[in-house]
Amino acid sequence: MSRPRARPGRRTRRGDEPGGPGVILLTGVTGTVGGLVARRLATDEPVRLLARDPRRLTALTGPRTEAVGGDFTDRASLATALTGVRAAFLVTNDPLTHAHDENFVAAARAAGVRHVVKLSARAVDEPDATDLVTRWQRGNEDLIRSSGLGWTFLRPRAFMSNTLGWARSVREEGVVRVFGASSPNASVDPRDIADAAALCLTDGEPTARALALTGPAAISPVEQVAVLSRLLARPVRLEELTWGQARSRLLTRHPAPVADALMESAVRQRAGAKGEVDPTLATLLGRPARDYASWAADHRSAFVAGRGT
Repeated sequence: MSRPRARPGRRTRRGDEPGGPGVILLTGVTGTVGGLVARRLATDEPVRLLARDPRRLTALTGPRTEAVGGDFTDRASLATALTGVRAAFLVTNDPLTHAHDENFVAAARAAGVRHVVKLSARAVDEPDATDLVTRWQRGNEDLIRSSGLGWTFLRPRAFMSNTLGWARSVREEGVVRVFGASSPNASVDPRDIADAAALCLTDGEPTARALALTGPAAISPVEQVAVLSRLLARPVRLEELTWGQARSRLLTRHPAPVADALMESAVRQRAGAKGEVDPTLATLLGRPARDYASWAADHRSAFVAGRGT
């Protein structure tokens, strides 16, 4: 895997990047990482934000940031959005189709985009990961790799922010319910992923690289719950779910094939497949990756009784 040099504090401004001026297009900006990337680039770069309903992006727009309407199913809207774009951040989230990535890549090639930074997944280069979601991401990477576009694949482990899914039960019951409570995951702060994405979109480094992004240490749900208990100064209890209970919960939010893929991934984690720490993120950013305790401290209010929804 190619490892970039650390470039702490380096920012390219319009007109001094290799190849001349151009716009950076961001997708996924209503999601966790995409919104963070938009905020990081809001003052330094000419940025275009793509969303089905650009009215939702008012808080992210500004003098150098515009919002445009578009959809991954509509190539004409993608062609318009990609006009004048030199680099794009691509986030897709439907593992039941490759059409979204296919449409975006075709439009990017036609528009002369030079670099696509794709949010992928750490499991892509792990041969024992064979679930639907990982196979989908592998296919998306293969599509971009063979497109002739410059590319960077960001391959994060689980987001630390996934534990916000516990917030309501912590607030209301003082309990966290999980499958694989003692299994470690080298989870990563989404803010660090966004920092990496912003750097890759602006720093002018060579393309054709895949970057494994992990936190500084593997941490299990048991250990995360202990962090929350200390932070909240009250006990938080952990209840272990069975495989069937965990799958039933996923089925309330995902189609069955996706729920089954997520359970297959969870079984891999329980077997110890997701604990490896990679130094790439710290090398790229020129600083240590944030740990879970720091993330939790900055999001403490979400877990406090009487706060949030």
